[in-house]
Amino acid sequence: MKTLLKSVKIIDAKSDYNGQVKDILIVDGKISRIADLIDEKTDKRIEGENLHVSTGWIDLRVSPKDPGYESKEDLSSLCRAAAAGGFTTLVTLPNTKPVVQTKESIAYYKSFSKTQVVDILPAAAVTKNCEGKDFTEMLDLHHAGAVAFTDGDHPLWNADILLKTLQYLYPIDGLLMNRPEETTLAMFGQMHEGIESTLLGMKGIPSTAEELMIMRDLKLLEYAYSQISEKKENPALHFSTISTARAVELIREAKAKGLPVSCDIAAHQIVFKDADLKEFDTNLKVNPPFRTVADIKALVAGLADGTIDAIVSDHNPQDEESKNLEFDMADFGIIGLETTFAVANTYGQLSIEKLISKLTTNPAGLLRLTSNTITEESPANLTVFNPDLEWIFTEKDIRSKSKNTPFVGHTFKGKVVAVVNKNLVA
Repeated sequence: MKTLLKSVKIIDAKSDYNGQVKDILIVDGKISRIADLIDEKTDKRIEGENLHVSTGWIDLRVSPKDPGYESKEDLSSLCRAAAAGGFTTLVTLPNTKPVVQTKESIAYYKSFSKTQVVDILPAAAVTKNCEGKDFTEMLDLHHAGAVAFTDGDHPLWNADILLKTLQYLYPIDGLLMNRPEETTLAMFGQMHEGIESTLLGMKGIPSTAEELMIMRDLKLLEYAYSQISEKKENPALHFSTISTARAVELIREAKAKGLPVSCDIAAHQIVFKDADLKEFDTNLKVNPPFRTVADIKALVAGLADGTIDAIVSDHNPQDEESKNLEFDMADFGIIGLETTFAVANTYGQLSIEKLISKLTTNPAGLLRLTSNTITEESPANLTVFNPDLEWIFTEKDIRSKSKNTPFVGHTFKGKVVAVVNKNLVA
């Protein structure tokens, strides 16, 4: 199959064509030619005003729901939502039914994604059933293709298990991902603990619950790291979806000390604040919760100075039965695959080059993936987008099975046009 991208501006710091406007010819899944003008008959032709192209985007945090909760999302709808949002690679969490803790579970995702425009890279559970008690067979899972290890929605509450996991994964250059939350402090919490939660009469989730866990994990990482003579360049510990100003500060300090640590934020965290929950809209019920204006400013600053390595969707589909309830009864989570780029581009205050690095080279490096680049003879794994197009997000733009998003009706700047991967175009 031949696909032609017409007059696209290349955004790829590793490419010799970075910043240039070129035509790109793709033949049978490879970039065949890059030139000022290519005019030949092709099967597909992608053209338009102000088109940009980068290597395919990577999402480090997606709840697939399949197997076990297919009424909320299945792998087909997940891939459609990802492609609509510009993602060609997804890292899926293990909190399915059954939990992703066997070689067969890893094979399930890898086999399915072979025929999809989106690559699914499953992260495997650290502990059996994500309960924090007994280890899974991490070495076997690593060799089976697990791209990282995490208990996903469940923070690793057991300090001994976290320490031993760091020590166990280090020789194989594995990545441990943890969502920082001290669960006993956050228990029964519905939103950020502060003036707004008091006024609304809701149990709060204090910032301290996140920050204590980060302090603990960094101390354990420093302890484990001090016992290793041969240092590796890659981060060993990754914090998923941090949300507070102090969390950003702690990770910034740890990086300055040379600790192998990284982190990400969910795109929606830089849009909403705790005061926005006054209408009790359950689509705004997320964990970590929306914090304060000061926290948002700190997250934006952390993106700008490189403390925050990546931006994720934290895509967490929930059906009507899980969301159309009283606020304290509703499940946490929103869908985000279709809106992550638009949200980050509209609210993140980043140059397009820096934003794209948070979706491409940075997450690829964290996952120890061979980073794609836009050059002739390279595999065509690409995202085409217009960073300046203003548009309104509607329900028609949702490809997920679930509709739990607070962004319907929002005006965004920046829209995905197409994705290309594995000789497929979507």
